[in-house]
This record gives sequence, C-alpha cells and structure tokens, in this order.
Amino acid sequence: MQRKFRLSRSEDFKRVRLIGKSYAHPLVVLVARASETSTQIRVGIAAGKRTGTAVRRNRAKRILREAMRPMLSSLASGWDLVLIARPALVTATLTDTRLAVKALLQRAKILSADES
Repeated sequence: MQRKFRLSRSEDFKRVRLIGKSYAHPLVVLVARASETSTQIRVGIAAGKRTGTAVRRNRAKRILREAMRPMLSSLASGWDLVLIARPALVTATLTDTRLAVKALLQRAKILSADES
C-alpha cells in the first residue's frame, strides 16, 4: 500500500478509534470514520500484543496491507480506516483475509456490494 494512503500519526489513530464506527469479524476489526481534512482514503493497520510475538504481529500487518491494496481504487473517498488484526489472522491465508476485509468494507458501505 502506498504511503499516501496510510494513516501514520498517533492522533489520527486515536481520533478514528474514539469517534469511528466499529465493524467486527473473527479475523479483523474495521473502525471507519469520515475524514474531516482529506478527500482521499487513508488506512491504518494495527496489531496488538494479543496477536502474538513481534514476528506474528508484523506478518498480520503485512497480510492486512496486501489485502487492502487491490481494493483501494474502488473505495469511497474521504474516509479514515483502521484495521486491527485479531489473533486468528496470523494463521489465515491471504484469500481469507481479503474476503474478511471485503465483507467489513461492504458492511460499512465504503465498498460497493458489486465490487470483486
């Protein structure tokens, strides 16, 4: 995922987590909030210590970034998203992760239902 699509500041993560709407899946949690300043989509990836060791957390974040990458062009603009890895994501495949992220984005009405 390109840097221009990433949430990077701690304040941005906190704002999305506090004010945004949460959508849960066994593999990942999506927190979405309409952006006040930016007209493009920005995505932040997080994995807490419950996910496992640093190696497992980094793998989970890489999988989430790769799952989001092909969907970025079909997302509605003006949203800040935070994807939070759950412990089950470490053993999931990329295909499973893409399906989970796609389902969450459709529930949040950020990705249209007819997108592949």
